[in-house]
Amino acid sequence: MSFIAKLVNPSFYQQQYASLARSMTAYYSPLFQSGSVKPLWHMMIATSVIMYTQNYVFNKGAKIQAGRQEQKKALEEYYANHGISHHH
Repeated sequence: MSFIAKLVNPSFYQQQYASLARSMTAYYSPLFQSGSVKPLWHMMIATSVIMYTQNYVFNKGAKIQAGRQEQKKALEEYYANHGISHHH
């Protein structure tokens, strides 16, 4: 089966999810039963990575880049108007 055929086949995703669920159950079940703190740390790290990634991609990424471009343009205009070379 080709790679593209796998991507459009829903059973591929069902198999991947089932495999992930089995491996996570096998890994985390003993940790939960023993009262380990490791699953909590994993959830906290995953939440942080997802939160900061979404925050940067959807909120700050474009805004920060636009602000930097605006600031760069403003400094170039300032230097040009005041006869200052910013290449010291």
